[in-house]
Amino acid sequence: MVVVKTARELSKMKDACRISAEALRVAGEAVKPGVTTYEIDNIVRSYIEKQGAVPSFLGYGGFPASACISVNNVVIHGIPSKELVLKDGDIVSVDVGAFYGGFHGDNAYTFPCGKISAEAQALLDATKESLYEGIKQALAFNRVGDIGSAVQKYVEARSYSVVRDFVGHGVGAKLHEDPSVPNYGTPHRGVRLIPGMTIAIEPMVNQGRCNVRVLDDKWTTVTADGKLSAHFEHTVAITPDGPKIMTLCD
Repeated sequence: MVVVKTARELSKMKDACRISAEALRVAGEAVKPGVTTYEIDNIVRSYIEKQGAVPSFLGYGGFPASACISVNNVVIHGIPSKELVLKDGDIVSVDVGAFYGGFHGDNAYTFPCGKISAEAQALLDATKESLYEGIKQALAFNRVGDIGSAVQKYVEARSYSVVRDFVGHGVGAKLHEDPSVPNYGTPHRGVRLIPGMTIAIEPMVNQGRCNVRVLDDKWTTVTADGKLSAHFEHTVAITPDGPKIMTLCD
């Protein structure tokens, strides 16, 4: 069931989204050669808890960390590790959520570690821009398919592929709510967007084929062909005046 928030609920949710955005910012500042993903996760958890919030991902479905940190060919759900030391040229996707005041905020960004290749930078640029192409279609009374179609069109025009096994979602009092928000689709199809809806739009874009596989830890999801993947995400509110990105730092 799609949950439509009141103006008061949206105002309360803004705080959770702000904390999520700020936690993602501090995570990005920590992405440097020689740093472990475990250290970055601790930074994220400490920041969120200092704001009086709770990391949305910690313990969610058994996930053992506060942030998903996915490096290079890891698409999503990378588990932070003391053994995984970042090196120059890596791309590092960090997915962060915070629960505060009864609501979740959810966002992700793929950060360059040191100097990355032109090919990797092109993938990051395309994935980030595809997110904003999707957000442009998050208009009242459009449909979910309008968002997915915009993302897919932008990505595939640049010879990349969108992951189909994992999609965006509604977000609010629960971390994952209806509707599903795929990064592919047909315009004018799917759930209609109503003012008061809040959704996480999150393109996951592969350098090669769209196929992915989940490793034995049941979380870490990698590209099937070993090529790079990038991930960007914002929590967005549907309003009568157009889409409002809630996960922005002040």
